[in-house]
Amino acid sequence: MNAAGVLLAHQSLSSPVDLLGVLFLVAVVPVLAVSMTSFTRIIVVLGLLRASFGTAALPPTSVLVALSLMLSAAIMAPTLSAISQQAIVPYQAHQIRVSQAIERAERPLSSFMERQTRRSEIRAFAHIARVHLVSAQSAPLVVLVPAFLTSELRAAFAMGFALALPFAVIDLIVAVVLMSLGMFMVSPNAISLPIKLLLFVAADGWTLVATALAASFR
Repeated sequence: MNAAGVLLAHQSLSSPVDLLGVLFLVAVVPVLAVSMTSFTRIIVVLGLLRASFGTAALPPTSVLVALSLMLSAAIMAPTLSAISQQAIVPYQAHQIRVSQAIERAERPLSSFMERQTRRSEIRAFAHIARVHLVSAQSAPLVVLVPAFLTSELRAAFAMGFALALPFAVIDLIVAVVLMSLGMFMVSPNAISLPIKLLLFVAADGWTLVATALAASFR
């Protein structure tokens, strides 16, 4: 690297604006992890699955969050790899500034979110933000992120319904059997919970749920 390149790299690292940008990114990483990745759909589906079991605290929330983070890391691996190659590596090599790195990192994330988002949501939030769109691919983050979150919640509730339906059938059957036997004082959940756990484990439920969640992303 010549002297001009060294000077440019030093200036890019010592710029107060660049330093402020890095600090801002560090502060908003948790928000970005929730709002711009697969984390939202996964944690909502796992939460609905836990509610379907009828257990308020098992598995613990910390376990569900950890599993959601690990699944999100696996699902987002191609996108994160593209961000690393296009933005992080050039920035670490002092080839681009922070603003350019952020702009380059935005492209793979926007592409990922656009693939998961329904066009109706994009049009709705473009109307709310009063943004004229030529195409869905040109949607700015102020439109794409809320549209993506809305689509993720819709997909998560649809998957949660599909997972909860068999458990609801089991609860209904157990309740009808207990009533027909005159066992009104016995809680249906006390009988149905072991049955649901047995069927879920026998079907290798956690692996099936994780596989279905991964396959639901395009």
